[in-house]
Amino acid sequence: MDGKVDVAVMIGSGVPASLRALGQSVCWVVLLNGERRGTAFSSRDEAEECKAAWLAQLNTATPGSLRYARG
Repeated sequence: MDGKVDVAVMIGSGVPASLRALGQSVCWVVLLNGERRGTAFSSRDEAEECKAAWLAQLNTATPGSLRYARG
């Protein structure tokens, strides 16, 4: 299955309130085909691990099997 998986950074008001309350002014999110998937991560390393998991899933998926895997 084809899919583009990226890690994007969010800064300032784009950071979820729960992370801002912990003093974070930056976070990272995983995008699948330009759409956010899952939670915001407090470190780029965590987001990269999630990206790797998405890529592994996409590489083993059959067409249509990820239709409902929305986070």
